[in-house]
Amino acid sequence: MDTEVLIAGAGPSGLVMGCALAARGVKVRVVDRADRPATTSRANILHARGVEVLTRLGALGDLPERALSPVGMTMYARGRELATMRFAPDASESVQALFISQADIETQLRQRLEASGGRVEYGREVVGGAQDRGGVTVAFADGDTLRAGWLVGCDGARSAVREQAGIAFPGVPVVERFLLADVRADWDRSREGSVGWFHTDGMVLAIPMRGTGEDDLWRVMADVPDTSGRLTPDQILDQVRAVLRERTGEAPGIREAVWTSVFRVQRRLAADYRSGRLLLAGDAAHAHSPIGGQGMNTGIGDAENLAWKLALVVQGRAGAALLDTYTAERRPLAEVVLRNTTANTRLLAGATPATRFVRDRLLIPVMDLPAVQRRATRTASQLWVSYRRGPLGGRGPSPRPGDRVPDLPCTGPDGEPTGLHTALRTGWALVANTAHPELAATARRHLGPVASLLGTGATPMLVRPDGHLAWRGDDPDDLRHWLTGTLGTKETHEHQT
Repeated sequence: MDTEVLIAGAGPSGLVMGCALAARGVKVRVVDRADRPATTSRANILHARGVEVLTRLGALGDLPERALSPVGMTMYARGRELATMRFAPDASESVQALFISQADIETQLRQRLEASGGRVEYGREVVGGAQDRGGVTVAFADGDTLRAGWLVGCDGARSAVREQAGIAFPGVPVVERFLLADVRADWDRSREGSVGWFHTDGMVLAIPMRGTGEDDLWRVMADVPDTSGRLTPDQILDQVRAVLRERTGEAPGIREAVWTSVFRVQRRLAADYRSGRLLLAGDAAHAHSPIGGQGMNTGIGDAENLAWKLALVVQGRAGAALLDTYTAERRPLAEVVLRNTTANTRLLAGATPATRFVRDRLLIPVMDLPAVQRRATRTASQLWVSYRRGPLGGRGPSPRPGDRVPDLPCTGPDGEPTGLHTALRTGWALVANTAHPELAATARRHLGPVASLLGTGATPMLVRPDGHLAWRGDDPDDLRHWLTGTLGTKETHEHQT
């Protein structure tokens, strides 16, 4: 094999996957068809769950210092202010969303990958992957091939890996044409929050962004009627100016566009996330509306979920059947996210008088209510994600197997304070209020590195590398049964601390 795992695509999903596999000692290569790293912003919000994942990977770096904290969005309709939807993070959580460019996130992840001995190979476009019982022969656009044990497609909505795998990607259009432009503008609006205008012709959203130099960078998004032909950047900018003038009554002095894009908003979901040795993550598995900023964050969660399972399989600790739990856990979540983002986008776009009435008279006014703000922020954060109903879930007191475990304060094996999620950086964690050497030894024989942490709670908890509860109890035989029966791992006799 040239590599144990080949990842096609060096966006956030592919880079998270690469970092997580490399941290577990898996030989991984990350390739991307682009000639160089992207510098455009693209996604511009990292929700709390994404922040948490990067924390576990040791890849958060100085992003919080360079980001803007989301404040909220003031919404207008029929020429008057209706409400301000404020972000209301849960005070009990240690993470919250960041307004930060996708390019900055990718830079941080590449640095983490390089610190683990990996790198991104640019100018390497995957066009096929023929699998057999022993691995995958990966074909590149330049005619080159290599052998990999597994091929993971993080190569976007037009995924060549998904096409090679023969996995269906059904969906429907949500908005026919969407304009997006990051612009430098002389605008006397406050940069303390975002703004949304809802008009009979459609919506306009304006989001302050952090750039270099003066604080004059804004992202403007608007839905417009579909027309034939491709738009040039200048034409997109002209339409953005016209839409702002017509739908907001304002005419900010837009000096230049840093980045423009025009696209159709699609709702698509892959029928499966796995076909043998070919796997999908991120936009290759699901396509979202940009409203709510859920696409990148869902893909990051995909990658972290898949990485620890694939590591166990590659290292011979578990059978390939464990990978089927990846689709079983992540695809239902994508269905929920897609349903919510599609409904919200259609409602906000207000294509019919009925939807505009519901939006302006019912939906937007209740956004001023603190309870609604807390619920909306929690929903967007994805901190609520649980796999308790999946194949690795279970019953019992909260948190149940499959539930997310917050970043608990703990004491590490060296007697020093540590956070649970920091300890998960290289593997699993066993958390208890006293030492349980037999439990720890049993877990290590099946899983590899397991950190023994002292924390609160009478019953020991085995926590997965993605921060979800795997098992709870104090009986080594019961743990062994769960590891071999539910997780499908194999016992080894190597000694690991």
